[in-house]
Amino acid sequence: MSELRARLDVPSGADAPRGARKTVRQLLTAWGFTDGDWLDVADLVVSELVANAVRHGGGLLDVAVQAHENKVTISAADSTPIPPRRRTPDDTGGYGLALIDNLSAGWGVEDYEHGKRVWVRLRSHPTPPRPVT
Repeated sequence: MSELRARLDVPSGADAPRGARKTVRQLLTAWGFTDGDWLDVADLVVSELVANAVRHGGGLLDVAVQAHENKVTISAADSTPIPPRRRTPDDTGGYGLALIDNLSAGWGVEDYEHGKRVWVRLRSHPTPPRPVT
């Protein structure tokens, strides 16, 4: 499989995580990533990335998905250069980075235009992807 890429413009707001999650899941499924448990993890990662970009990042610019063989990286870009930081979880949140740490193969932050892009590399899909026809 050659590398596959997609970028999504996601409107900022309360519905952004749900819309991005649904679109990314459909995209990954079309690319042949069909393991339900793996897709559920991808859903959680997308939700956390987008919710954090909307809540803390000054609005969401875009979501990007890259896939090569059974490896997938999902990222979200926003308009603030302030990197995410771990917080002590409480009633208002603080669970996002711990969740991403536990569910992913790795994550990081890079400069993006006038803001930043937070990327998450998912754990490898358990089987080679087979595009849906």
